[in-house]
Formats: sequence, structure tokens, C-alpha cells
Amino acid sequence: MKTISSLYTAHYEIKKSLFIAHLSPFNEFKNLLSALKKEHSKAVHFVWAYRFLNENHQIVEDKSDDGEPKNTSALPCLNVLRGKELVNVSVIVVRYFGGIKLGTGGLVRAYGEAVNLAVKEAILEPFELKEGVEFSLDFKTSSKMEHFLKKNNIAFQREFKETHIIFKLELSQKEKAEFESFSKTFSPKELKIL
Repeated sequence: MKTISSLYTAHYEIKKSLFIAHLSPFNEFKNLLSALKKEHSKAVHFVWAYRFLNENHQIVEDKSDDGEPKNTSALPCLNVLRGKELVNVSVIVVRYFGGIKLGTGGLVRAYGEAVNLAVKEAILEPFELKEGVEFSLDFKTSSKMEHFLKKNNIAFQREFKETHIIFKLELSQKEKAEFESFSKTFSPKELKIL
């Protein structure tokens, strides 16, 4: 499986209709859809599809034809995501109607081609299943942990409490093994897994 970490856009024009595909990480989907509807207020359709991995490691998919004939727009978009084995990815295709009807087959090809062009632009990254880890550390030892996390390019969030700091991480299996090994350098009083 593969994923992306940035927004990619591609334009496809056929018979005066313009299809603008926006390929983005799934966590940006709702905000992007809202922004595109404002930015492209004269567009006729906002067709979308997405695939993401839920907390049970199942792929969840959804799509919307947004007024286009059933299965002529969103399904071809979703099929491109499936074919490229993309997860945690969404695509929104903005369509400006050019006045010439494309027919069922023409719509399927146009939407599919727009998404394919966006995928060709994208930098596809291997998808790694990550596991959430939460722990607390006292203030005096937190800099040692921060140094380790930064050195290993592990993203983290901190929540400051009165007597300690809560760290929240998302770790791949390799990162988890490194973290578990490093965390043994702390005493149980210093580091508490939550």
C-alpha cells in the first residue's frame, strides 16, 4: 500500500469541460472540499472519493457522484485509488461543464483520467501502519527523550502538566522497537506508559 503527504492537482480538459483533480491526504478531505466549493463557486460538480485505514486496520471507502449520473464519476475516481493501492488518501474532482455532453463512457474516462494525472504528479510513499503510544515523563528527563525523538525523526506532541509532560507519538514497528529499547534507560518513576 502507498500514501501521500501533500496536495497534488491536475487539470484535464475535454470538449470544453474542465476537470480539476485534487489528490490529498485523507485528514485534509473535509477542509479541502469546503475550500474548493468556495474557490470554485461556478463549478457544476464536486465529485469525491476516499480510502482510509480505520482503527481496526480495515480499509474504509466512500464516494459521491454529486449529481453526475450514477457510477460515471466517483466510481472511476475510487477505482484509480484502488488500482494504485492508495490508503489514507482522498480525491476531489471539480468539474466545469463546457456545454457539450460527454455521455456515460466519456464521463468515466474523463474523471478517471483527471485522477490518473494527479496520481502521476504525486510522490507516492510506502504506507506504514503506525501505533499510538502515550507516556508521561518528569520535566528533568524530558530533554533526553526529546533529543532521541528528534534524532530519529519521530513526530511527537506534548501536553504540559504541573509535575510532568505527556508525550503522544505515532510509531511504525521499527520506531516502536527503537523507542522500547531507549525507554529502558529511564526508571519506572521517570517514564510511565499511559
